[in-house]
Amino acid sequence: MTVSNARTLPLVFALLSACAQRTTPATDTSAEPAREAAQFPGGWRLPAGASSTFASHAMAVSNSPEASAAAAEIMKAGGNAVDAAVALGFALAVAWPEAGNIGGGGYSIVHMADGRTAAIDYREVAPLAATRNMYVDANGKVTDRSIEGHLASGVPGAVAGLNLLLETYGTMPLSRVMQPAITLARDGFVIDTALAGSMSRAAVTVTRNSPVTPYFPNGQALPAGARLVQPDLARTLQAIADYGAKAFYEGWIADSLVAEQQRGGGIITRADLKAYTPVPRNAIASTYRGYRLLAMPPSSSGGVTMTEALNILEQYSTMPAYGSTRWFHLVGSAFQRAFIDRNSKLGDPAFVNVPMAQLTSKAYAKTLAATINDARATRTNALEPMMQQPVREPEHTTHYAVIDAKGNAVSTTTTLNNS
Repeated sequence: MTVSNARTLPLVFALLSACAQRTTPATDTSAEPAREAAQFPGGWRLPAGASSTFASHAMAVSNSPEASAAAAEIMKAGGNAVDAAVALGFALAVAWPEAGNIGGGGYSIVHMADGRTAAIDYREVAPLAATRNMYVDANGKVTDRSIEGHLASGVPGAVAGLNLLLETYGTMPLSRVMQPAITLARDGFVIDTALAGSMSRAAVTVTRNSPVTPYFPNGQALPAGARLVQPDLARTLQAIADYGAKAFYEGWIADSLVAEQQRGGGIITRADLKAYTPVPRNAIASTYRGYRLLAMPPSSSGGVTMTEALNILEQYSTMPAYGSTRWFHLVGSAFQRAFIDRNSKLGDPAFVNVPMAQLTSKAYAKTLAATINDARATRTNALEPMMQQPVREPEHTTHYAVIDAKGNAVSTTTTLNNS
């Protein structure tokens, strides 16, 4: 049994099920060029040459060692990968609060050892009172109300989604799988430099609305090495464990959420919370050089983007050595084209007609691969003239994956939008 702390796990891996299965042999006959040792800048917190983590039976991987340990605890107690993933999800709400959550949402891909697969969409949804122009001022200018303040919040889906996941594919009761998270919140844990830095960077924004929180006692961010104890969160998690998801959407927790929304000018109501329902979807099924892949469909953009990028790369008979200049050129070019389509063609299928057949087609990928110049990078605005300069993604989304000894696997992305 192994847990892994993967703080740098790229978001793209959220798209792939942890159960990729080889269906046909593939060979790479290209010559392996000489490699140079990696050079890292001074102070880089991930040392060069660090060993990968391997396990012979099961593994849980997340941004938080404490949350991964919660998943391992559940599997050691006899739970399957789904039980462990739900435990991990709730533990992340305690131990990685910039992205782990019970107030946001997420996506889960499930592959069971008996062949069953599922894709569960439990992202937040707009409140019933939301309007088209609610983030535009009287002069028609877009405000910051979509990213900060009470109007920025959607109706939370995380608790309902994790509960559905457990009820459908798990083997343990909610009260058991939530126990590690409750213990973490009640007894606390020692925060590391990554979390301390995250809290420090968010101090001004968070304390503007909530001057005193467990993260900022006396208005100051906790330093690395301090113990973060969250008694109110422990009480909230205990209520959910005792009474199920209904406690969050209809009980005193719902009353507290609605009261806070009213205090700050938000529009989420008890009716919004009571009506929230996760959406089961059909996973995107694709292949890459003989591997079978499962990915999350819209409303997630990730599965389509990864599938399209891999389809582009598959047009090359072999891939150059990992880390080589040509490898970076081809991979970067593939993602460049896939992300242009992501930004222009994807959306919530409840409101947007997404051209799924085209975007996941090998034939379409072949036409995109033909636009890649082997000797020179293509400027993005040459591919899409209206494309503007991208901005840095904020730290608000995280991914975790669990696989158990029987081969059951769960791959989840969870987010709060802006942390």
